[in-house]
Amino acid sequence: MMKITELLAPAGSYESLVAAVNAGADAIYIGGKKFSARAYANNPDEDVLIKGIEYAHTFGVSVYMTINTLFKESEMDELFDYIKTYYNAGIDAVIVQDLGVFEFIRKHFKKLPIHASTQMTITGSYGAIFLKNIGASRIVPAREISLAEIKDIDNKCDIEIECFVHGALCYSYSGQCLMSSIIGGRSGNRGRCAQTCRLPYDLYENGKKLNKSDERNLLSCKDLCSLDILPDLIEAGIDSLKIEGRMKAPRYTAGVVSIWRKYLDLYNLKKRAGYKVDKKDRKLLLDLFDRGGQTDGYYKEHNGRDMIAVHEKPVNKEVNADYFEYLDKTFVEGKKVLPVLGTVKIKKDMPISFEVSVNNLRDAYGRQEQVKSISIEVSCEAPQLAKTRASSTCDVEKQLKKTGNTLFIFESLYIDMDEGLFIPVKTLNELRRDALDKLYQKILDRYRRDDSDVLEYTGFIYPHSAIKDENKTGIKFNILCETVEQIDAAVDFAKSEGITFDEISIESELISESFLYDKIKSIRECCAAFNIYMPHIFRDEAKAFFNKHLQRIRELKFDNFIVRSLEEIFYINDNIDNNANIILDYSVYAYNKNTIDFYNDNFNIKRLTYPLELNLSEIRQLDNPGNEMIAYGKIPMMVSAQCLKKTTKGCDHKKEVLVLKDRKNSEMQVKTHCDFCYNTILNSKPLSVLGMEKEVKKISPSILRLWFTTENAGETKNVLRKYMDDFCNNVSVLNIDDFTRGHLKRGIE
Repeated sequence: MMKITELLAPAGSYESLVAAVNAGADAIYIGGKKFSARAYANNPDEDVLIKGIEYAHTFGVSVYMTINTLFKESEMDELFDYIKTYYNAGIDAVIVQDLGVFEFIRKHFKKLPIHASTQMTITGSYGAIFLKNIGASRIVPAREISLAEIKDIDNKCDIEIECFVHGALCYSYSGQCLMSSIIGGRSGNRGRCAQTCRLPYDLYENGKKLNKSDERNLLSCKDLCSLDILPDLIEAGIDSLKIEGRMKAPRYTAGVVSIWRKYLDLYNLKKRAGYKVDKKDRKLLLDLFDRGGQTDGYYKEHNGRDMIAVHEKPVNKEVNADYFEYLDKTFVEGKKVLPVLGTVKIKKDMPISFEVSVNNLRDAYGRQEQVKSISIEVSCEAPQLAKTRASSTCDVEKQLKKTGNTLFIFESLYIDMDEGLFIPVKTLNELRRDALDKLYQKILDRYRRDDSDVLEYTGFIYPHSAIKDENKTGIKFNILCETVEQIDAAVDFAKSEGITFDEISIESELISESFLYDKIKSIRECCAAFNIYMPHIFRDEAKAFFNKHLQRIRELKFDNFIVRSLEEIFYINDNIDNNANIILDYSVYAYNKNTIDFYNDNFNIKRLTYPLELNLSEIRQLDNPGNEMIAYGKIPMMVSAQCLKKTTKGCDHKKEVLVLKDRKNSEMQVKTHCDFCYNTILNSKPLSVLGMEKEVKKISPSILRLWFTTENAGETKNVLRKYMDDFCNNVSVLNIDDFTRGHLKRGIE
């Protein structure tokens, strides 16, 4: 059977859902009132959302429910009842970010398909294969991956692939952005992004401004519109073409869906040879929304200035009133109906029978394949003999075709009727209502579920302990260095103090520095364990880098691997050491006990790192001592495939630190990770827990991380001195200048 590609539309409200169905979507994704990555959309209440699910299902359109945020421990008890109502109503799948939530759904709702959200930052086949093996039916990979990487996933893993093809692009990898969270306490991981990337910024290199005064939207991506390369998308293995826009109006949804429907149908009919996009349709898409142009996205290029809307958003743009009116009347306010067939038999001395059927329904998961028709038959009392005027076939037809506010219209109505009979209008109306209501319910019954396969929730029991090594011997430190200068400073400090650090970790990019190997012996002498800090993003560039230096890495015999994505665990096991000690970084999120248990059940984890968005109380609620806590460091606010240097002055493949200034003149350092081709934007203020010894010790971490990113040797030694005195020597110290407590005090919503 020919592969059918799904057109997936956004809905931030019931009205947008209706518009999307009317405009030709195959599937809708929408959130409820809780746990959605678009918390500020007009997400419908329970009864309205169920009404929307039923509307979509009437026309064979699937509905995927977004539960794609990270769950705090205090919220996990709400999850079962929240899902169950929509599960019974027949929701077709859930889109999930949190792996603890993933495991919970798989356990309690075994028949409910799970889609892995783009918030999981899936960048390759390792992650796709793992998710397939644990029960995912579909993945939504990172928006930044290329057609070649999609093809590789498709070739290596039998799992559905859903990719964004139209709408807003985040500057950061989804799931790896803390900018809104750190600046304003509104977390993208909790559906509350404040879109700080859309604000103006200036970029400096050695004090010299790199961008022009009218090119300040350096972090604002143009909107994605990959309509021109639709054949490439489908032939790369994409199963679902996803439109972004749950925050936008129903009119926008209707317009974008209708145009994409037109061209998806064109490709299905004429294939690549007959596929061509009309410039007028591209213009209509810009009329609907224009942030400063459109881009094909990352499918064919890794990054580039042409993807960024560096200039101000167009103002005083002429409104296409005629087009907007057409969309409103046709799709937003218009009514979609389902054609039905009717046969009524009205015979003397026999009950009146009325059969209604609908043909060519799509299957129960909204796909395009045809299924058998659905029919029902109802009956009522026998007709009366006419005393004066007999009912005519026209009388019967007139009443039975009054479908009113239902979603049906009679395509044909066959009337087999004896002469000389009288049927009251009330009888015909009741017969019609009964028939159409039963047909409607039978259509929806294809989707509805009972509780026979649901494992009732009776509260969480955690049989596994994630405690690896409860801290009973005092504070230990992991000194993480991203430069050779910082390594030298740490070694000098250890030697001068006559101490041995518990762990020293180095950024993986340093493996390419040949003179690093002259320092290995002195590093080993100053620490009990020597670790490697894996890249934040693990894609083809990272694989090529590690493959090139694989022998060196094996020879160095690192004690631990700190991984920032699940992809890296599988690469390490396959290529370096199948028994490697794995430390999960904060970006492999663990906001609740269920997620912690999931990691322990599926991987050989030595310890994890507490999330940066939980406050002290929420970390304690995890009841999970013995792990790592970041105690110092300039926290990455964004990790982006884009390159600020390339956008402003061009790429020279030179690793360096730039400075990004916002409207308030706050300076954020930007590190160019050229080996892996991504940028990291660091917070202007380093996190510090100096002066919080009592609060920290209540959590009982096994180790505190001092994370050096852009510090010079003097700054590195100063921080080491303060932390050793404060936590080890019981010496009162002044905190570092201009620091932040991060979320340890305030937390996030």
